[in-house]
Order: sequence, then C-alpha cells, then structure tokens
Amino acid sequence: MKRTTPLRAALAALLLTAGLGAAQAGAANAAPVPETTAAAPASAGLLDAMHRDLGLTPAQAEERLRAEKAAADVEKAARAGAGAAYAGSWFDPATSRLVVAVTDRAEEAEVRALGADTRLVRHSAAALDRAKARLDTLRAPAGVAGWHVDPRSNSVVVDVVGTERRTAAVRSYVERAEALAGGLVTVAETAQAPRTYAAGTVGGDPYYTGNVRCSIGFSVHGGFVTAGHCGRAGAAVRGWDGSAMGTFQGSSFPGDDYAYVSIHSGWWTVPVVLGWGTVPDQLVRGSGEAPVGASVCRSGSTTRWHCGTVLAKNQTVNYSQGAVHQMTKTSVCAEGGDSGGSFLSGDQAQGVTSGGWGNCSSGGETWFQPVNEILGRYGLRLHTA
Repeated sequence: MKRTTPLRAALAALLLTAGLGAAQAGAANAAPVPETTAAAPASAGLLDAMHRDLGLTPAQAEERLRAEKAAADVEKAARAGAGAAYAGSWFDPATSRLVVAVTDRAEEAEVRALGADTRLVRHSAAALDRAKARLDTLRAPAGVAGWHVDPRSNSVVVDVVGTERRTAAVRSYVERAEALAGGLVTVAETAQAPRTYAAGTVGGDPYYTGNVRCSIGFSVHGGFVTAGHCGRAGAAVRGWDGSAMGTFQGSSFPGDDYAYVSIHSGWWTVPVVLGWGTVPDQLVRGSGEAPVGASVCRSGSTTRWHCGTVLAKNQTVNYSQGAVHQMTKTSVCAEGGDSGGSFLSGDQAQGVTSGGWGNCSSGGETWFQPVNEILGRYGLRLHTA
C-alpha cells in the first residue's frame, strides 16, 4: 500500500512495529484458516463507532466484543455436538449468549453444557439449506430483494420490496417459492431493492479501475481482496494517488461478488484497515466468523466507519445485474464508493462490502461477501498482525 503523507507513514510504521513480526512468523501457515485472539480489541475509534451506531458505552462495547468472541467459539462446538439436530444459531445481545436451535430435545442438554442457550424447533439447518437451494434455481423479479435461511424464525425468509409486494410478478414468485420450499417460506418486507456500491471517480482514499471508484477490502500476501463488481480479471487498478497500483487477477460477479487484485512494485500490504482519519487504523488479526446477532463495523472510502449487527447469513441477494449467493446481511449503512471495503468484528476480518439499500443519513442495510470464501477461492493468505 503506497502512502506518502506523514500521518499515514507514521501510523503504518507504528502498526507494523506492533504486529508485523507476528504476521511474518505465521506466513507459512496454510490458508484460509480463521485465527482468533484471547481478547477482543477495543481501540478508541472502534468504541466510538459502536457508541455512535449501536448506542453502547465503551464498557458495554468492550464486554459485547468479548461475549461475541466467546459465542463464536461456542458455535463451532455446538454445531458439532448437535449433529443432524443442529438448526442454526445466533448471538442474543440481551443475554450476551449464543442461542442454538435444535430439532431434538435429547441434544439440548449437551448443547447447554457447552455454554449456549437452546431453542427447540421443527426444521434442521440442513433442511432449511436444501429449501433455500431450491429457491436459488428460480429467477426472481426486481421486486424480490433476496432470500436467506433465518434460524430465529426457523424458515427461509424471502425479502420483498414493500411497494412491490402485491404486483403480479412478486406474487407469482412467492407462490412458486412456497411450493418449492414445502411450506418453509416466510415473506418479509424491505424498504428498497439492493444495489452495488461502486461509484464514479471522486476524491478520497480509494482505488480506481476505469472510471469506477471502490474500496480496498483486506490485504493478502501479494495484494488485496475486494468486490467483484468493481472490475473484471485483467483490469488495471490505480491507487488513491492515481499511480499504477495493480491488476485484477480474478473476479466473479454476479453469482459471487469477490475479486483478488495483485499489487505492483512500489506498493505493499499491511494488516491494517484504514480509519480514513476519523478513527484510528485497525489491526487485522484473523478471520474468525462472527455469529448472527454479533456487532460488525465497516470501513469504506466514502462513508468511513459505521457499525451495526449481523442480521443473516447465506443470503441470496437479487441485484439488477443478477443474483449473488452466500452473502451476509447487516444493519450497517453504506454509500457509493464503499464497494469492496472492509467488514470487521473486533479484530477479525469478516468480508468485503457488496451492496445494499439506503444511505448513512437515513439508514439502510448492507451485504458483504465472506472473506474466508474469497481466500479459499483464490488460495490466498490473509495478511494478519
């Protein structure tokens, strides 16, 4: 990453001094393997963003980050322990505990012994995933925003734009979806249809391809990951200062929304997500996946830092360009130019910004493509501190 301003240079030097040795020592590890740390970070900038967007005091934010990290560890054990009876899980901010849905009462005691609360439901996660996969075979009209498995309602939720719900095209789609999913569908309304967050060339600290501005997601050894709709394989990339930066080596959109950009000599990677001068830059220490209900923050070249919660996973998002699968839905806002930018939960990389609806003045929702999927697709290693 090429930086010439004194402030950027000082920040990079400080962060590299604190964490680069650990990153180099782990360079031989196979990837993508999520990494975790003993305690969640709580920098002043991250706490400020969580206060602004989630209404949490610094003490509450620190405690929530610790609880969410513990819940992520419990989720892995609970999924294995429940076996075929596993029906999904989510983080409950009211109790600071993970809730695990199971279809067999006999599995509840084992899951509770791991430190999770339980809920007895009818349909397993495998059954819901199969139902969602059947919906993925349907072509959805523009009035359908997307669909995802929701463990809290134990159903496949189809999000439709409220003003389009009673149109013939949407009614017909919902009827076909209900028939295919065998009664597992719940219909919910959303305010607007999702769109991607690429933008025309404006000032800031972005990268450019053609006349499109997007945001860097996460540094990997040899380059960075970002959104696929920002550029096709072979496209040249210019840095924030307009100089030649790299080339798209791989890109997928629609279907997926991810890409890998290799960087040229003169640019380098660091395990840092920029604060854009609003909050301190954040170190990236791994890519442990946060559960539904956990807090998450996003950094982008247009709207800088904003926080919210994870609302759903494995959602199919129906953009005008085509459907994108296996997305994570959040309550975080975003705007044009934020595409490709970083989603973090504590110090753990979560994904790259894809698109959404709304803005950071009136609110909205945003989806990201999970980073571990991108690392696996291109055989990349996340640059971590």
